[in-house]
Amino acid sequence: MSRIPVEYQQLEDIKIAFCQYGSGPDLLLLHGNSESKHIFEKFQTQYFTDFHTYALDSRGHGQSVCSDAVLTIEQIADDVIAFCRAQGITEARVIGYSDGGNIALHLAKKAPELFPRIIAISPNTLVSGTTDDSLRTFLTIYKIQGFLKRLGLPIQKYMRTWELMLKDIGLSDADLQTIQTKVKIIYAEKDMIKEEHILHIAALIPGAEVEKIAGCTHMNIIRNAKAIEVMRGWVK
Repeated sequence: MSRIPVEYQQLEDIKIAFCQYGSGPDLLLLHGNSESKHIFEKFQTQYFTDFHTYALDSRGHGQSVCSDAVLTIEQIADDVIAFCRAQGITEARVIGYSDGGNIALHLAKKAPELFPRIIAISPNTLVSGTTDDSLRTFLTIYKIQGFLKRLGLPIQKYMRTWELMLKDIGLSDADLQTIQTKVKIIYAEKDMIKEEHILHIAALIPGAEVEKIAGCTHMNIIRNAKAIEVMRGWVK
């Protein structure tokens, strides 16, 4: 089938690009760092066709249009809430992958009445929750980006998104303990986030469930059949 048409929602200081598909309960799909809504194409056209899915491009990503010099996860979560209000969405499930999972945790804290059930895939609230090897890679890439910027290449947009992975997301342990939304955390057997950090997050959120998905990595967990089965079971 042809690609789902891209639509735009104008908010106060951003034009959010999104794709919507299917019919049924509303389900938001939030991508990871340096990715876009298109990673969820099969979610929309194959795995969750019994939902009305919305795949959004986060601020600073994909085809969304803004002019920010700095990005934060909380700011992107506020965009998602504003998007829902503009679209007339009064209740939605959420699946957030990687940075999208971090955004989902903010949504759970900010608007439990709007987001009664979320899945956060491999979230991390602290930079120190990233595995040492992954963090070294992130820092190396960021230094290369800085070098390319000094050479005059227009790379600032990519640096702004990359910086999101090099700072804490703005949710404290105390914040996590106040979450009322039903939360399911899944993560990969070979993840870029430390297992002890993921389990720490899950232990703090009241009633949260956590599950490790065998045979996958951080990068391919959203294509894993077992992970998709778990997601469907949680958001139904």
